[in-house]
Amino acid sequence: MAGLDEFVASSRMNHYETGRHTPEFEVIKKIAEVLDLPVAYFYCEEDWLADEIIMLWQSRSRSQ
Repeated sequence: MAGLDEFVASSRMNHYETGRHTPEFEVIKKIAEVLDLPVAYFYCEEDWLADEIIMLWQSRSRSQ
């Protein structure tokens, strides 16, 4: 759904998750869109900030 080749998507995502490779901004935007997350979510160094504050802001912004 994010436009990744299905034959390499699993290994690419693993490389992103482990920090071996950094995805280009356009790839992050596509992944964020598919997962219905703001792009800022992927740039937080603190998990609590991403999970609590950014997600709270996203849900608040949509309802208002």
